[in-house]
Amino acid sequence: MNKQSFLGILAATVIITSCGNKNDQAAQAGAAQVKEYKTLVLQPESATLNTDFPASIQGQQNIEIRPRVEGYIDKIFVDEGAVVKAGQPLFKISAPEYEQQVRTAAASIKSAQAEVSAAKLAVNKVRPLVEKGIISKYDLESAQYTYESAVANLAQANAALVNAKTNLGYTTVTSPVNGVVGSIPFRLGSLVSSNTAEALTTVSSIGNVYAYFAMNEKALLNFTQSGSGTTIAQKIKQFPPVSLLLSDGSEYTEKGRIETVNGLINTETGSVNIRARFANPKGIIRSGSSTTVRIPNEVKDAMIVPQSATFELQDKIFVVTVGKDGKTKNVNITKLENTAGNYYVVTSGLKAGDQIVLEGVASLKEGSEIKTQNQQPETVYADLK
Repeated sequence: MNKQSFLGILAATVIITSCGNKNDQAAQAGAAQVKEYKTLVLQPESATLNTDFPASIQGQQNIEIRPRVEGYIDKIFVDEGAVVKAGQPLFKISAPEYEQQVRTAAASIKSAQAEVSAAKLAVNKVRPLVEKGIISKYDLESAQYTYESAVANLAQANAALVNAKTNLGYTTVTSPVNGVVGSIPFRLGSLVSSNTAEALTTVSSIGNVYAYFAMNEKALLNFTQSGSGTTIAQKIKQFPPVSLLLSDGSEYTEKGRIETVNGLINTETGSVNIRARFANPKGIIRSGSSTTVRIPNEVKDAMIVPQSATFELQDKIFVVTVGKDGKTKNVNITKLENTAGNYYVVTSGLKAGDQIVLEGVASLKEGSEIKTQNQQPETVYADLK
């Protein structure tokens, strides 16, 4: 073998080796580009999903306290925010004229009683004389009429005393219900009357409180369709007990019931107003506070996907599925309107056995080849009750 032939064989060997290395590097680069993603094979799940609605609290009764008589505020027996019972004094109004009316009425009664006694004595005196024929029956009838008039005057005097005492009683303003005292805009010495524009205060009855919240039409339809009964009233009775979340995020100990659903849908917001009632035996919840009503929704044998496994595009919700060839596909899904929290209840688009990508779906291009790392349902639904 000459020198030139040897050099030619050596060059060919180098070229072949170089090509082989490049092919191996390309294959390794392609393998490196196939990323691994956490996935889940869907199976029907049953769970209770909670939906939260912002709510405002109102007492069962918010009663304005107004004076029945005119006078100056002499005493204020309670402070703002005080818990009071029905009949407990709140204000004392100084109105001396009503005290004078009571004294006058009492004196009138004594005068009327004396007239009754004198008229009765006259009747007793005339009757035997008439029976003996000494005087005519006319005198007896006249004495009898005088007696009856005196009795009527006494009854009128008693009524005047009762009326005077009632007016005098109005000078002490009491609470009509058990509740909590609101703001008190007046101070000692303020002149008030039944025509005063502003109320003395407001007493909120909070033995039971109402939580008012709004629900959109679709959510209401989902709730009512799932309940038994033919009418809205029947379906409301079948609603599960609801919870109340306080301002600090804690759950109120008493469960509530939805009582009424407004018959009219607000055309501007597309929502309907709903009222739930909660017992408030300890007076923890105050009228005017802001809370959250939590409504549980039981779903059975449904396709449930984590919200983190979805992305939105043009007002549509998508998940990423993985085919048998390991390539991804974007699938449009629909969900229950009233689902909230960390999960969606899928009504169409997915079926049992579908494998979905759990993370990084927004940046994953359709048709991408990925490596799956299948997760156990117990791990994915760990916080799902």
